[in-house]
Amino acid sequence: MDAIMNKVGSYWLGQKASEELNSVGDDINSLSSSIGDGTKWLVNKIKGKMQKPLTELLKEYDMAIGIFPRDATHYEFDEKTRKLTVFVPQICEVGYKDSSVLRFSNTVTGYLEKGKLVDIEGVKTKLMIWVKVTSISTDGPKLHVMAGMKKTRSREAYEVLRDGVMIDKF
Repeated sequence: MDAIMNKVGSYWLGQKASEELNSVGDDINSLSSSIGDGTKWLVNKIKGKMQKPLTELLKEYDMAIGIFPRDATHYEFDEKTRKLTVFVPQICEVGYKDSSVLRFSNTVTGYLEKGKLVDIEGVKTKLMIWVKVTSISTDGPKLHVMAGMKKTRSREAYEVLRDGVMIDKF
């Protein structure tokens, strides 16, 4: 009877150990979907899935590389839906060479298409008052910012990465 119990016990223990080891891989996968904000990139790095720098992604889609602050380096991009989520470490304002100013929330989302970022959430620009930016598009040497009305600017002003100036509220 002891021999049978030992075999059953060791079989059961082996099964449990195998289940636990298999669940570790599942836990790593579920961890990546449950971690919020900018830490998801760390899980992807551990898994060996490093993404290209944000500036390269913007170039690939014919966008000006300086539309986001310099320290906004962590992002998520879903290639199927083309949804882009950029994580900005702090709420900030960025002043550009043409005297325009963009204000960024901690999280900026939008849908990236060739030459445009649409359905933007988390960006404002100063007209007379702060107005929500809904899309940014490029057309040769011009950059168009849609914020209630279309504001055309020189793309050259947005081709340089700039530091954001921390502010208290978006």
